[in-house]
Amino acid sequence: MIKFAVFLTIVTVLSAKYTNCNFKNDNYEQICKSAVKRGVSIEYANSFLLSKANKLDMKSFKLFQPKQIKTHHANEKRANNSLVKYVPQIVEHIKKYRYVYDRAEKKYGVNREIIAAILMKETRLGKIKPKHDAYSVFNTLVLKTETNSARNRWLVKLAKSNMLSIISYCYDKNLKPLTCNFASSYAGAVGIPQFMPNNFTFIESYKNKTGNLNNMQDAIMSASKFLNKVANFNKLIEWKKIPDMKRVEEQWYEYDFKHKNSSFVYAKSEKTGKKYSCFACKNPKLEYLRGYARKIMTYNNSSNYAIGVFRLAYDAYQQERADEIPSGD
Repeated sequence: MIKFAVFLTIVTVLSAKYTNCNFKNDNYEQICKSAVKRGVSIEYANSFLLSKANKLDMKSFKLFQPKQIKTHHANEKRANNSLVKYVPQIVEHIKKYRYVYDRAEKKYGVNREIIAAILMKETRLGKIKPKHDAYSVFNTLVLKTETNSARNRWLVKLAKSNMLSIISYCYDKNLKPLTCNFASSYAGAVGIPQFMPNNFTFIESYKNKTGNLNNMQDAIMSASKFLNKVANFNKLIEWKKIPDMKRVEEQWYEYDFKHKNSSFVYAKSEKTGKKYSCFACKNPKLEYLRGYARKIMTYNNSSNYAIGVFRLAYDAYQQERADEIPSGD
């Protein structure tokens, strides 16, 4: 009898006719109202928020804590070094999907080696499988984060924005709330190219109406579109203008070790005004590389990430050239 009463209550809540966005949680209320402004029906927004209110991911929540983030950044260099051995796989991947990369380069002007390197760094070309759910990741941040610091307030704002994007996307695709789920990383990033839900607007399919970030062809097109639209990456890199990336990478790591607040491309943050010790600034030999590294950092705002992508892409390009040149007898 008790089980039936609980079931009846749930059914009543989920089937109610909603006429407002009144929630006990202010963040939910803000998300609901924003969703309605985007064209989502008030009933759908309410139903989505209520039906997934208990979807929590405390494991991901712990990984968002400052100590864990600091460790992650420290491990970025190690990750870059470990991926160099996969350059032959990157080259084979480019050959396999050459027809997709041909279209992406022609349409968006983003080098195939750059996209392949990004997909390698993000998910090892799709081999790393997600263990979290994007909505649960952000819902946990909204419900469990204490807004007692600027960083925490930023996290909650980020989480609300991504929850809103998920609700809007699911509504536009006519998906029921409980069936609209996205396997993700602990940070809520989705698919082979690891898109945050806020970037779902850049999803593009290679040959279907609806793109799928877990499909390699769509991942290539979507990552290319993102860099083109967000970073104004619309002209292919001339690799002959890029210096030896192995040497540049080594020099950058040494510089980064010696300087507490260092950046490969920025002397000052364009958003916060924070000042950095800039490695490539005022170095004419690195200016061309610096411009494209800045574009890569719109994908992941980390100097080590950008340098890692460039190292993989540069090595892949060099191997491609070597493969094209026939060896002598």
